[in-house]
Amino acid sequence: MALLRMGEIKEMTPQERRSKLKELQDELMYERGVAAMGGAPPSPGKIRALRKNISRMLTVLAEEGKVEGVKETVMEETKEETA
Repeated sequence: MALLRMGEIKEMTPQERRSKLKELQDELMYERGVAAMGGAPPSPGKIRALRKNISRMLTVLAEEGKVEGVKETVMEETKEETA
């Protein structure tokens, strides 16, 4: 998992950013689950890289003025898709 650069994130469309953010959050949840179960992660730094990428995505969304409810909106979209 490579770190996303701020320039790459800013070039994405808002819809691409939201889908990438959801993808990163799902991947982070999976990696944390593996770590919690006692499994050895294939890449020890992957969780940290995922967290950094997620924070960069949220930062760009906040800079665009969408700071209010970003996390809530993403969580609601995730719940709707899993239901």
